[in-house]
Order: sequence, then structure tokens, then C-alpha cells
Amino acid sequence: MFTRMALIGSAEFIERIQSVAPLVGGIELDSYIYKQPHEAPLIIKDLKPCDVVFFSGALPYFFSKKEHEKLPVPVIYLAQDELAIASSLLASFYHKHISLDRVSIDLFNASLVKNVLTSVDINTLPEHIIDLEKMLNRDVFDLAALVSFHKSLWEKGAIDLALTSVHAVYNQLIEHGIPAMRMADPKITLIRGLQEAKSQANYAKSQSAQVAVGYVSIHSTDKEHERLIRSFAHDIHATVQQLTHSSYTLYSTRGDIEGVIEQDLFLEYLTDFPEIAIGFGYGSTIIEADKNAIVALSFAEKELNKNCAYILTNEKELIGPFPEEQRQQRLINDSPAFLQIAQKAKLSPANLSKIIQFGKVRQSHHFTAADLSDYLQVTRRTTERMIKKLVEHGYIHVVGEEMTYQQGRPRAVYILNMPIYN
Repeated sequence: MFTRMALIGSAEFIERIQSVAPLVGGIELDSYIYKQPHEAPLIIKDLKPCDVVFFSGALPYFFSKKEHEKLPVPVIYLAQDELAIASSLLASFYHKHISLDRVSIDLFNASLVKNVLTSVDINTLPEHIIDLEKMLNRDVFDLAALVSFHKSLWEKGAIDLALTSVHAVYNQLIEHGIPAMRMADPKITLIRGLQEAKSQANYAKSQSAQVAVGYVSIHSTDKEHERLIRSFAHDIHATVQQLTHSSYTLYSTRGDIEGVIEQDLFLEYLTDFPEIAIGFGYGSTIIEADKNAIVALSFAEKELNKNCAYILTNEKELIGPFPEEQRQQRLINDSPAFLQIAQKAKLSPANLSKIIQFGKVRQSHHFTAADLSDYLQVTRRTTERMIKKLVEHGYIHVVGEEMTYQQGRPRAVYILNMPIYN
């Protein structure tokens, strides 16, 4: 299965990444181009379903930190290394014939320059260098001030070349007629970046696919509890085994459990259940998950006369107690993009919201009408009507067909083509 990456960066960065992507293999790229790094937060809101987000560098990553920390997928950026610094300095010496003391440099982690130079027995460090990492650590960054750093040195006659790590700074320096070079991203660095992004996505998928075992103990004789158990099991795609009239075992996956937690459905069920204790355990095997679930349940049962749930991960991290850790839940999605999609496709905001949530919790981006129908708990015909409307406006794409083992037409396979993370 392909890893779907959302690339966020300048047009030049996107072009270079796309040129080396075939050398990595097994990846699909969705490109999001900005003109300025501070545009990254707005791009986050327009991301389509993906397995990992890959930023061109630390700046757009920093500017959108508040937004991308909410994403349910890994987020990484291409970090500068000694190879990038060495390649850039070599290019300035060879092509421009400029000595080190006549170059102004901005980069992330100025110690990288010292590492490169001392490795070849050059003990003289550049005189004009600014460390962008220190600026980010102070939670301030002024692009105009960075341009001014290079420009003032040029106007004083102190430099012959500006070497910058920021594409937007390079563009402005060129507009001012100042000789400038962009910090190099060697081919091997780009390839390693893509490989790291793919690795992070695969790890997240493996974590999401971990076995989850849940033990449920109900301290009430209310007959309503069985219906609630079945409803809860449906939402976490679990199979149910009834142990006694008041205890159950659920078998699901870590991704499905964390999906209902993300939606706050877990807290809703805990509120509805009459006197219940739940313990979920994650593990690489059912045996490991089962042992962790038993431990988690023992913690939940210590909370007398109130509903309680704990989760014990395979890393032995105990999460809980639920529902003590309440999180604010936004009940209305009133973003202009969301409302525009609903109006164009002539869908109710409620149904569109459910479809978007469906896209968030699924481990696979591909789905059939049957998958969506089961999630929405509506008829197949109703689901197909909604899909048709979204396909007509380009918000869902048909990507193939699923062959059935029975007679009949192959079922279409779809993928969402709309922002789902805002």
C-alpha cells in the first residue's frame, strides 16, 4: 500500500522533491505550495487525507505548530545537516570565488558550520552568521529583519554574497539586487527526508493497527447496558464476547479506540452507561493486549460508585482516568470551506461532518459505499446518493474497483478529495 504524503513548501522545494520521489518508491505526493512560510497554517486547514505531512524546513513547521499538533498523522520537516552546509559553502567558493569572511549566512543551528569547517582543519569561522534556531526558540521570527540582516551588511560593503536558508528571503534579496544563494538541499538529503517521512507514516500505521482488548464490567442490572455495549462495539469496529450477564470482552484495534476518543464518543458512552468500569489494553499480540487490559480494568474498578475507564498501552503507559479528562468539543463546523462544500454538494452539514469524521478515523484512505454506509448507519442507497453528489463536484474520486467473490458488478473504490483536518 502506498504512503500518501502532504508536501508543504516553496515551488522550488516541491519540484526538487518530486524529481527524487521515484527513487524512494511506494509513495504518493500531494503538493501544497506557499509563497511565504507564514502561509503554512492556512495550508494545514486545506489538507486532504494523508499518512504524513512533510514540511520543507523548520520555518513553516514552526509557523504552523499550533495547527499541525492537532493532526492525527505524523508531521516532520527537512532538517539541515552538515552535508547541506558543506555543499552550499563549496558552491559559493567554487562558483562565486568568494572567501568565507565575505559571506553572510542564515541557517538553523550555526554549530553545523563549525562542524563542517573544523572537519577539514579550517579554524576560521564566518564573521556574519545568524542562527535561526535561536530566533525560533524565543517564539519570535521576523522575516523582514532577516532580510535586513543581509541587506545592511551588503550596503556597508561587508559582504559579497548572502547565503540563506529561506526561499522567501532569497527572493527578496534578489529583488534588492543583492547577490544571494539558497542553502543547498543535496539529492541524498531529500531522499533521506522522504524515507524518514515514509518510515514515520508506516510506524504510525503499525501503532494504529495494534490489537486492542477491552474488558467491560457493569455494576448495574439495567437492561439498557447490552444495547449500549453493542452500539459502542459498532463504533470501535469490535467483536463482542459476553462473559457473564454483566461483563464483556471487546476485540478491536488501537486506531479504532483512539478514533472514538478523538471524537469524544468514548466520554459520551461513559456518561450514558450505568455504573461501568472499562479497561483497554494495547499490544502487538492478543496475549499482550489481554494482559494490559486486565491491569487497566483493575485500576478502573478501584473507582467506586462512578463510571471509569483506563487504557494501558504496550509501552506500559497508563492513560486515564476517563471521563475525568474532559476535552472541549466543537459541536458546529462553521468554517467557510466546510459550508461551501456542503452547499455545492447539497448535503446537510451534519452528514458532511460525519463523512469527514469517517475519513479521519479510517486506517485506509480507500473505501467503498458499503464501508461508508456501515459507518453512517444509513441505507446503501442513501450512501450512494451522497457519494454521487460529492463525486460530481470533485470532493470524492473513484480510484478503482473491488472485485467481489459473488456474482454482480464490481464495487467502486473511492478516496476523499477534500480538507478533513480543519
